[in-house]
Amino acid sequence: MVTVLIISIIIVLLVLIVSLKVTNKAYQYKHTIDPPAEDLNHSKHERKTDA
Repeated sequence: MVTVLIISIIIVLLVLIVSLKVTNKAYQYKHTIDPPAEDLNHSKHERKTDA
């Protein structure tokens, strides 16, 4: 019974450590946004004014 408890605690600790590492790495990732394409926005504006 003690062996099962020790193995369970080890597994929980391993999962906790991996989760913290992955979360920390995800927060460090810098997201970038592509600038809007001027041609697409301009053509949409022209279509609205033509109607």
